[in-house]
Amino acid sequence: MRLTVKVGLGLAALVGVMYLFAFPTRTYLEQRRDIVGVEQTISVLKAENAKLAAEGWALQDNSTIEQIARQEYGLVMPGQQAFMVLPSPAAAPAQVQKTAEHRPWYAPLEFWDRL
Repeated sequence: MRLTVKVGLGLAALVGVMYLFAFPTRTYLEQRRDIVGVEQTISVLKAENAKLAAEGWALQDNSTIEQIARQEYGLVMPGQQAFMVLPSPAAAPAQVQKTAEHRPWYAPLEFWDRL
């Protein structure tokens, strides 16, 4: 019986050591890994924030706003004229002919056209 009691106390001590050291250590290591991931996310967000702040400061300048209006929206200043470059005329008839030949899939089913 004494051997059983000693084994039982030894197992209890081992379980106690696991609760005191192993489980907290595992939790500590998981938290450190999470902290590293969050710090990386924060650094990426700070870089994005700095980029957006610089863009915001650039948008305070009228010349930047004018450049964006011209490039992205095709706007012109009062008194100016905007011009567009169209495709060459040789390419246009081929496209028109191709669309004229196209018939919808239900065209053979239209019996009222035959009446």
